[in-house]
Amino acid sequence: MSGSIRRRGLACAAILLIGSSTMAPALAGSRAAERPHKAARVEFTAADLAAARPDGLPSDVRLPADDPQAYRAFLEQAPQAAKAPWLVLSGGGENGAFAAGLLKGWSAAGDRPDFGVVTGVSTGALIAPFAFAGRRYDDTLEQAYTQTTAADVFEFGGGSESLTDTWPLKRQIERSVTPALLADIAAEQRKGRRLLVVTTEIDSGRPVLWDMGAVAAKGGPAALKLFRQVILASAAIPGIFPPVMIDAEAGGKKFQEMHADGGATAPFFVAPGRTLLGEEPDPGSIPAPALYLVVNNTLSSDFQVTQRSTLSILGRSLSAAIRAQTATAIALTKTFAARTGLPLQVALIDSRFTRRSPGLFDQGYMRALFAHAERLGRAGTAFDWTPDAITTSTVPAGDDRRADARRQP
Repeated sequence: MSGSIRRRGLACAAILLIGSSTMAPALAGSRAAERPHKAARVEFTAADLAAARPDGLPSDVRLPADDPQAYRAFLEQAPQAAKAPWLVLSGGGENGAFAAGLLKGWSAAGDRPDFGVVTGVSTGALIAPFAFAGRRYDDTLEQAYTQTTAADVFEFGGGSESLTDTWPLKRQIERSVTPALLADIAAEQRKGRRLLVVTTEIDSGRPVLWDMGAVAAKGGPAALKLFRQVILASAAIPGIFPPVMIDAEAGGKKFQEMHADGGATAPFFVAPGRTLLGEEPDPGSIPAPALYLVVNNTLSSDFQVTQRSTLSILGRSLSAAIRAQTATAIALTKTFAARTGLPLQVALIDSRFTRRSPGLFDQGYMRALFAHAERLGRAGTAFDWTPDAITTSTVPAGDDRRADARRQP
């Protein structure tokens, strides 16, 4: 089974892994017997959902990610959004090692910006809080993306909601997302910077944009719980990982919202789709002075003779769909940037990295990818520099020539 298929996305990987009959035993330390009985959901309406706020927190900690007007109004209240470059982090499962390594190398190079806005989807959501909080968290990201195994993320046998259970990932998040981290994020929020994470609200099918700095600034147990839930939800691949149920309240009525992977609606977030397409009555730009997009994936296809089985066909088809979705999103973002005059730089896993993963969250693969990206970050060669290029440069990984112009579009 080709390791590159696994790198297309964790959903495809899990399906293919299940299909290869390696799923039989649950991972050591299984908590299947501990899972509480899932009660029937409280009934609520679309109007209830539209008026809801997270239990214990105000409604302004989030907004619809597909509403251009709401997004524009939100950015108007973020002073640094127009003063400092933005960082956009995509999904990609174990390939998050690419962004983690790039950020550490960029820090070592000495010219990594304090980004005005940081957005994250899926594995990008796991990275985003630490990228936002600053260079002192680079070692935390390195540990997370070079020492993690599949057993630290999920176990098979999730139950009626999913094929797997992510209690190991939940525990990892609880250990790393601490009150101290939230205090650091809240301090940056007060400076006018913004940290945004996307989830998909399953009942409405709409993306939700969480103002994680606002959540952090509220402080207390409710804010810490919600912050961790949103991070877990953004990486919850529907059907593969269980959704995250978030307590909500609307007009005195309490119910639970169902949130899952932000990547279900887009592989990364720059702006609402209508903004990118120019479909608003007054289509404008975003206030970013420059945008750095880090795609934790590769766009190159591979060949493999597919077995005549449901899981093999489904896995290959999903792999192609994820690759096409990512390529389309990059192209759309480049078109938007060209139309609005937004300086855009894109980094992705290109032909300079050829290693393939022998299994899910293989440490050797992740360490190699981290080291590769760290070299690019140090050398300044991670991002493309031509306005019409969709892949990154072909400068050899060992070439330590600086490319500062690419960092200062």
